[in-house]
Amino acid sequence: MEGLLINAVLRELAGRLPARSLGWAFPDEGTAALLVEGLGNLVLRYRPPHPLLTLEPGSLEGEAKTAFQRSLAARAKGRLLKAEQLKLDRVVFFELEGESGFVDTPPTRLIFELTGRNANLLLTTPEGRILTLDREVTQQVNRFRELRPGLTYTPPPPYHKLDPRTAGPGDLERLLGLSLSQAASKHLDGLGKELTLELARRAGLPPQTVLSPEHLAPLHRALKSLVERPSGTPEHPSLATELRAEWERQEAEALRRPLREALRKRIHTLEARLADYHRALARLDEVPALREKGNVLLAYLHRVPGGAASVTLEDFTGKPLEIALDPTLTPAQNAERYYGRARRLEALAERAMELQPRTQAQLEALRQEIAGLEKATLPELLKRLQRKEESEEGRVGLRLRSPGGFAVWVGRNAKENDFLTRSAHSMDLWFHAQGIPGSHVILRTQGQPAPLPDLLFAAQLAAYHSKARGERNVAVDYTAKKNVWRPRKAAPGQVLYTGAKTLFVDAEDPSAPSEGVD
Repeated sequence: MEGLLINAVLRELAGRLPARSLGWAFPDEGTAALLVEGLGNLVLRYRPPHPLLTLEPGSLEGEAKTAFQRSLAARAKGRLLKAEQLKLDRVVFFELEGESGFVDTPPTRLIFELTGRNANLLLTTPEGRILTLDREVTQQVNRFRELRPGLTYTPPPPYHKLDPRTAGPGDLERLLGLSLSQAASKHLDGLGKELTLELARRAGLPPQTVLSPEHLAPLHRALKSLVERPSGTPEHPSLATELRAEWERQEAEALRRPLREALRKRIHTLEARLADYHRALARLDEVPALREKGNVLLAYLHRVPGGAASVTLEDFTGKPLEIALDPTLTPAQNAERYYGRARRLEALAERAMELQPRTQAQLEALRQEIAGLEKATLPELLKRLQRKEESEEGRVGLRLRSPGGFAVWVGRNAKENDFLTRSAHSMDLWFHAQGIPGSHVILRTQGQPAPLPDLLFAAQLAAYHSKARGERNVAVDYTAKKNVWRPRKAAPGQVLYTGAKTLFVDAEDPSAPSEGVD
């Protein structure tokens, strides 16, 4: 993303800061979105090679997916105070105020380097000590500029170029004798390849034009126009639209992946069954030989020595037939053993003939389903997931309604706690008695503001369904579900969480009818 485009985004923020931040969303592993009151989502797409800074309307969703994102959500809080650009370079500094609460969060500085393949996002103290970052830069990668937690942040090397925002016609004289494209790349700050082409278009000059004095006036007018409105051109139709389309593609793939894996497991199971059926049918050829050995044994019982491991007898055509025996069985029992094996093979073959067409039809249906899954759109996948959740909702957990009409889920054991928390929307509110074993309670707001009576209702449920039942003034923490995660190898229902606020309630059942007072 080029410097003037970054500057245009920051101009939208200018005059509207400080502004209250409402929390983070993480649409994918390389994108963080800070919801700012009155401004929308400040989106930072920080993974190389195409970083992006933009303001997005609406409400973005997504839980923290990496350790860096979880750290960002826990530490970067409070009002957004300032947003500043280093000259017109692709480096932006955001100042966050921090917040007071049950655990105070100190002020922080967020540094976004939109430098192509070297893009990075760092969180530092106000003084510049690095707290966490997306990608560490070691001395082996860059011996002049190391970026690691604990070190002091060092900005990219300084440079000297004309600032298009303040350059006058006389300042452009240094560009004389250069082609327009060379002049822009060497001497004009904030312009990359695409904006240079747009500058040439607005000036009415081919990019290869060698600049002479008569070109400076139209070039200056085009430059000022570009400063005021660098985007919205044919070259920059809608970066936000492209970004949202990419998120939808990634979200659809995230929904599609577990469905695909479940279908593949069922396909693998059915393929294994079909292979068993084919083997059973193939072994049907062994039945005549097994019956013949049983018949010969019964016909010549008196010629079979006791305790023998095998015997050679003449079959009914006069040819010698070697028959393996179990020395622990009598000749008659060995004959019955051969008959039994023949009957089992016939039964398996008969069952295979019955089940093979049905299994083959199921397999074809699953293959068609997985082919349709690959073509399914995001809305279709969401509907499919919603149907699945609705079918499971009636069987898991206690289901109530808050005073404001929100659905409330209460887990009654560790497995239900785990399932309900995983099933909740990322912006639903999660409640739990502070430091006390008890139920996970989900207030299904899906990002809508919850009035205080609804918050107190859910908090009382969390206190009542805990070891603190019957006590007064019980502390209950609550936070957005996106801030709750189950640590690796933890048992079901065991979670960690950040960004919590605390309510103090009596541990009584708020859903029970209240007694009248005379």
